[in-house]
Amino acid sequence: MTQNTPKTVYRFGNNVYLNITNRCPNLCAFCIKTKWKMDFHGNNLNLQGNEPTAPEVLRVLEQELRQAPFEEVVFCGYGEPTMRLDVLLYVAQTLKGWQAQAKFPPFKIRLNTNGLGCRINHKPIVADLRRVVDIVNVSVNAETEEKWLKLVRPESEYADAYPDVISFLRDCVEAGFEKVILSCVENTGADTNALANLAQQCGATLYVRSFLDEQN
Repeated sequence: MTQNTPKTVYRFGNNVYLNITNRCPNLCAFCIKTKWKMDFHGNNLNLQGNEPTAPEVLRVLEQELRQAPFEEVVFCGYGEPTMRLDVLLYVAQTLKGWQAQAKFPPFKIRLNTNGLGCRINHKPIVADLRRVVDIVNVSVNAETEEKWLKLVRPESEYADAYPDVISFLRDCVEAGFEKVILSCVENTGADTNALANLAQQCGATLYVRSFLDEQN
């Protein structure tokens, strides 16, 4: 049963996730945000336009991290985290400080992104991310621009942005993150063999995640 209070911090598996925005320039054909009506395994992720400030996120996050063991803190909610780059960087910088202080057992900081962050913010952002994020998962989802447009369905101003996504992926690898992941969703028409080759060419790791068509 979904909890009525919107969650900015929630758990799934061994990780803690941060839901800092519901905004995204894409409307992916496979996105569970609409299929699951803003719910994720009992967590209400519908912020209803009330995006949390960095101090608000950190207050709830610190309390949550004390509750049970975790492996990663992940920027991944029902929106694109780089839409709120300042909040992302502030929270991640604080997490880096907690890592340095050994405030919690060792953990990693991960960003799940659609790779459009530089276009969204109208500037390069990889260097800023590299200082405070350990792992980047870029949801490429398609091996060609034509297929990307069909599957990802970006807003009109991003219709030509597929090369920017690939450049972002390559820049992340070059920047030296601990791990860079190229991810796609299975059973959507994407050629996973072609994406495996693309990941190898870029120096990234391929991750194929399950297509979720109903809540279980």
